[in-house]
Amino acid sequence: MPFLPPNAREETLADYARRCSPVEWREQSIRSVDGTEIALCIGTIEPSHLKVNAQSKIRKHVLILYFQGNASSLPPRLPYLADILKSLSEAPSHTQQPVEYTLVGVSYRGFWTSKGRPSQSGIELDIAAALKWVTNTYAPGNEDIQLVLWGQSIGAGIACSAAAAYLSTASDNEQISRKVQPRIAGLLLETPFTSIRSMLATIYPQKWLPYRYLWPFLRNWWDSKLALREIAQTTAQVRPRVLILQAGQDELVPREHGLELEAFCKEMEIAVERKEVAGALHTESMTRGEGQSAITQYLRNIADEQ
Repeated sequence: MPFLPPNAREETLADYARRCSPVEWREQSIRSVDGTEIALCIGTIEPSHLKVNAQSKIRKHVLILYFQGNASSLPPRLPYLADILKSLSEAPSHTQQPVEYTLVGVSYRGFWTSKGRPSQSGIELDIAAALKWVTNTYAPGNEDIQLVLWGQSIGAGIACSAAAAYLSTASDNEQISRKVQPRIAGLLLETPFTSIRSMLATIYPQKWLPYRYLWPFLRNWWDSKLALREIAQTTAQVRPRVLILQAGQDELVPREHGLELEAFCKEMEIAVERKEVAGALHTESMTRGEGQSAITQYLRNIADEQ
């Protein structure tokens, strides 16, 4: 729903700049795989705001790709994403050298300033292009890069599918080019559901209604469990560490979805932890202190991995 609220596509980075400070956001236009122009929001804290010695060498760079939920656009989410970056810059380091964090929000086609019309096939092309742009821009020949894919709501399904696709092709690319690809170290699933098909049954639980049986005709069919199975079956030596962040009072996605995903990760031998943010509604998990602390600690743990 890229047109909800009605002004969603008209909002600008400047509208939220003061609330985000000292995190600075810039818009970057790139071409999707099929040539569609899409927008990225790139957030960083300038070195003067980082609590490190200016002469220190950055030990590791954690690149976080953020995939939004179904409604609105990226700008209203930026203050909360900026809070995460600020917390990361202020948190004490467990290592001798600092870690740099960059957050890249992907605006799907048809959302915000991106061109085109949204569809699953098109959005998957957008995510592939964003991953390629990020790795080419920030990690040319640099192996000390950690990628984290963070998705909220339907974005969690997008993140799982993107991770599976990336891991399945990274090994082939490395064999051809003999160049090590940056690995996906983390998969942050915020208020996720197991699949769009399962959500159809959640929204229409009455068996006498026809809607729950119409899943073969859905335009979008992201399936997090299927993607997690594909991740487990890849030849990647290290699988992404998963954080499932649930809203304690989620009015859209039942708690059972997060529990099922947690159990499935364990079955697939994927490292997983689950956190419930007490009292949070579907869109509030990362806006509350408990959720922000869980995300910050998770990303710090990713950075501290050797």
